[in-house]
Amino acid sequence: MSATLSTQQKPPTSEPTGTTPALQLEGVRREFDERPVLRDLSLTLEPGATLAVLGANGAGKSTLLRILATLLRPTAGTVRVLGHELPREAWKVRGHVGLLSHEPLLYRDLTLSEALRFHARLHRLGDRTDERIAELLAAVNLSRAAGELVRNLSAGMLQRAAACRAVLHEPDLLLLDEPTAHLDPEASDLVSSLLAPAAGRSRVLVSHDVQAALGAADRALALRPDGSVAFEGPADQLSPGDARAIYAGRA
Repeated sequence: MSATLSTQQKPPTSEPTGTTPALQLEGVRREFDERPVLRDLSLTLEPGATLAVLGANGAGKSTLLRILATLLRPTAGTVRVLGHELPREAWKVRGHVGLLSHEPLLYRDLTLSEALRFHARLHRLGDRTDERIAELLAAVNLSRAAGELVRNLSAGMLQRAAACRAVLHEPDLLLLDEPTAHLDPEASDLVSSLLAPAAGRSRVLVSHDVQAALGAADRALALRPDGSVAFEGPADQLSPGDARAIYAGRA
């Protein structure tokens, strides 16, 4: 079943080119206490494309995202993100990546607008910071919550706020781990629009919604429960039924 599958002031030395693959992975392996979580993963993702990552809990999906976000080192293999090798050139990558994970990554004791301004300073947004924050909060219907402390926001509001943080600096690569978790249908639509494909923006999408993920993707990666690759290739060559068989360990 396998297949060959700004407002940000970015340093000129780290600017990706339009022809540089968003991702190049060769023989990537990650172990925890000598237990393999990812096994011999190789793939290439072209700029502007979306990769859907599918698999059961514990298959290594979030581990892969953390490696791509420079938060984990691979145990073996080669990882290049936006043309830069990790971990050696991680500093060139971080300003070009937006991560939406299970944690909102917003300081709980700040107001929502203050927390976003903090991230804007990290990414050197400059004079357009307030305008950018206002337009993002409006896009996900959080304008009235701008003055609320982050710790007082509901789970759904936090997810919308985290989506704003992830795209605040207009990253070239979005890493999305269940981006519509905790959201009702209306909020899910708002966040999906915010995180939608954009000119030159590449995406890695981890989701348990098999049909929706495959429909949104150009390429698909399906991991078996033991972290090995069951499928890597064009998304339209993996059926939802085959993906569910991989989840269940039957393929």
